[in-house]
Amino acid sequence: MEHHPAVVALDPEAMGRIIRRPLQEEVAARLRDLITQGQLAPGARLNEVALCGQLGVSRTPLREAVRMLAGEGLVELVPARGGVVRRLTLKDAADSLAVLKALETLAGRLACERASENDIARVAALHDSMMACYDARDRLAYFKLNQAIHTELVALSGNETLSWAHEAIQARMKHLRFIGNAGAEKWAAAVAEHEEMIRNLRARDGEALAAVLALHLDRTLDRVAPSL
Repeated sequence: MEHHPAVVALDPEAMGRIIRRPLQEEVAARLRDLITQGQLAPGARLNEVALCGQLGVSRTPLREAVRMLAGEGLVELVPARGGVVRRLTLKDAADSLAVLKALETLAGRLACERASENDIARVAALHDSMMACYDARDRLAYFKLNQAIHTELVALSGNETLSWAHEAIQARMKHLRFIGNAGAEKWAAAVAEHEEMIRNLRARDGEALAAVLALHLDRTLDRVAPSL
């Protein structure tokens, strides 16, 4: 079995901390960004030769990364074609967002009951960093922090099964949720919803937090539907 050295990578979601991860995970992160931003479009075949050249890696870590993304639902492994970026239909998006809505509203109620003050402060700090990215109009950095906030809110529920299910669905929705912020009006509306989320979390108002999470996910479907 071939081994690859660990690489040092900067992860915006890690709030500036330096982390070490295997090469295939770094390649997967870079492919994930390309898919999220639409540079690798839904339905596109992952050309190994071109991607190896673009990313500066050999085929082995690239193939391992593609298998990781297939496990997340971002890529499909198609006989005779290899890896293909998964294309979501409107029904796929509606079904996934309906489940995320159920999971996140439950998580919001539980988080308001169970989270410590330090937990809430940590999510608020992520929100502040996200708002700085919004002010700078850095969409990718904003999006990563946005997703980290949703992940942290679910983690504050203290329910590992809930977190596992949420992570699996959220992973396959990255491109759609990214394009949901395309356009100044849509982006501003999503930001306003996030600001209300943080206010309700700080107030430990579980019902109000659940309501704005539900609204946020309903509007996410409205925002992405034209792209499907």
